[in-house]
Amino acid sequence: MKIYVAENSGFCKGVERAVNTALSLETENAYVLGEIIHNHDVVKAIKEKGLKVVERLDEVPDGSTVVFRSHGVPKSYYSECERRAIKVVDCTCGFVKRTQSIVAEQSALGNFIVIAGEPTHPEVIGLLGWCESSAAVINDENRIPAELADKNVCIVGQTTFSPLKFEKIIKNIRKLCKKTVAVFETICYTTIERQSETEKLAKMCEAMLVIGGLNSSNTNKLYEIALKHCGNVFRLANSEDMDYSKLIKFKSVGIVSGASTPNAQTREVLLKMEENTEVKATNSMADVVAKIDSESKFKKGQIVQATISQATEEGLQILLPFSKKEVALSKDELDCEQYNVADYMDKIGETIDLLVVELKPSLKLSQKMIRMLKEEEALSADIEAGKEFSVVCTGTNKGGLVSQLGTYSVFIPAKEIRMGFVKDLAKYEGKTLRLRALEIRKTGRKEIIASQRVILQEEHDANEAAKAAKEEEFFANIAVGDIVEGKVERATTFGAFVSVNGFDCLAHISDLSWTGAEAVKDVLEIGKTYQFKVLKIDQSNKKVSIGYKQLQPQPWDLVEGKYAVDDVIHGKVVRLVPFGAFVEVEKGIDGLVHVSQISYDRIETPASVLNVGDEVDAKIIALDVDAKKMNLSIKALLPEPERAPRAHKSNEDGEDNRKARFSRRNNSDDELSTWSEGSISGTSIADLLASAKNNK
Repeated sequence: MKIYVAENSGFCKGVERAVNTALSLETENAYVLGEIIHNHDVVKAIKEKGLKVVERLDEVPDGSTVVFRSHGVPKSYYSECERRAIKVVDCTCGFVKRTQSIVAEQSALGNFIVIAGEPTHPEVIGLLGWCESSAAVINDENRIPAELADKNVCIVGQTTFSPLKFEKIIKNIRKLCKKTVAVFETICYTTIERQSETEKLAKMCEAMLVIGGLNSSNTNKLYEIALKHCGNVFRLANSEDMDYSKLIKFKSVGIVSGASTPNAQTREVLLKMEENTEVKATNSMADVVAKIDSESKFKKGQIVQATISQATEEGLQILLPFSKKEVALSKDELDCEQYNVADYMDKIGETIDLLVVELKPSLKLSQKMIRMLKEEEALSADIEAGKEFSVVCTGTNKGGLVSQLGTYSVFIPAKEIRMGFVKDLAKYEGKTLRLRALEIRKTGRKEIIASQRVILQEEHDANEAAKAAKEEEFFANIAVGDIVEGKVERATTFGAFVSVNGFDCLAHISDLSWTGAEAVKDVLEIGKTYQFKVLKIDQSNKKVSIGYKQLQPQPWDLVEGKYAVDDVIHGKVVRLVPFGAFVEVEKGIDGLVHVSQISYDRIETPASVLNVGDEVDAKIIALDVDAKKMNLSIKALLPEPERAPRAHKSNEDGEDNRKARFSRRNNSDDELSTWSEGSISGTSIADLLASAKNNK
């Protein structure tokens, strides 16, 4: 019989940390909330140590100590412990912590949380306690709630959930959902590795043994996978749960164990197999047991204590635990600024910590890498918990970008670089990337698969949510007619964009000055703050129009007291019309010089004697501030010419006709009606007619 033991056996780091922490506690007034892990033997050992296991937080007395297990707890438990002065020893798995953080952040944004997992699992129950918005637990890809169709959905997975089922659930949600679907890879990498190895062994072995607590979710999933690919699968909690005679007929047996199964339990199963099967006299069983024992002593990445036995110019000779054979340690692997043989001669017999760097082809140890790895472990724990980290892109491959972080290679798939498609990967070489881990592989080739896109997406979603909330608040507190203060951010040909409480409002160029402005800079300065009046609000299109001139006095408001009838002004001709010329007295104030007030001589049109742009002096002959009208006279400033005596007719009919014609002229529909002069160029029509007759 050939025995195949999965390499990924025994406690995962999260479970190992939780168990070791619990066993190291002072037992007085100390409690464990729920089973520390799903393993009967481990729970029994904790109880025997004196720790009290309770199922509810209200069973823990005020002022005592409580251990939160690796599965995690709802957020409210922390605040309750603080309120009741209960000391918390938090053994929550790093992967679970990261998932809790994601759930909290995404639910705060108002997204609907989907947890792919088992509804009754303590980890899932704990995750639900971090949700502020609606949530659903899904463990069947064919039962997706219809309500997700119109939701912005965030999907996370229970850390021990099946990756295959997780992908199927994601696929079906994306088919249904019409809005945003954000997926976070939260399944523990050790879960993925164990499940993959179980499938491999189940396909090649005639029988499979799955060892672990019967209530362990991750162990039960290993059982399901094994059963799918092997017809003879035995589920056992420990070595006592098996009739080993059933294994005699099989030529090959694969052995896997859950993340909450100690190595000791696997070793006991192997020894029972030796006692109860025909393989007890073979070397294969002894080799398997020895392999487990040795792996418990020396593993890649393990720190061991060694005794210095010799010091030479090349380095040290050391003795490892449980060995009498000396091992060479190169001076290049010592943690010192400069190697000095004499210094280490004095240290013979002392113990030093060494890191197991390689096992094959020969054992390689290092002291200098311990400090680096301790720093790296701290960083790795933070990364596992979802902390953002940065690397410089060192190259590309067909699938994405690559880099290095300590002893870890870093790979960023192309789809995880940014939110959109990346056509040219090479442009990222030498650039700093902000990343979050999707997966960390610590066995074999150490690798971090990471994403920059998730960070950018989270920031985008957060910014959009904050922007929407700010806009809602802005429009709720602004009304047409309000006086607001704003900073001029940028100028265009059509106006200025002004930031009012962080919202961009438009001050159109026509609303900057009563006298007109050719450019924004003529009135406003970029970067300065001014007061504006709200003119129009279009909330549906997120547009607000504001005006600057509306808070400034109009030119005509200042005319009274500044100008009066008989005042002489100096102005510029700005417009010519058939009945006169408009003269700009100052910006925003134009006065009319009627054609009759241009000259004492008769003129056909104002254009015959005046041009636009001419500067003239004129006298104010009429002023109506309310109507915003000013009448001017140029001829009033000219000397009145001497005139020949006029011949008068006594014909009453003729006089009446002249008056009638004059009246008709004054009732015309142009601006002439505003003047009361009774003559043109100072001569009556009758005189003009008489003069024309005499000339004949």
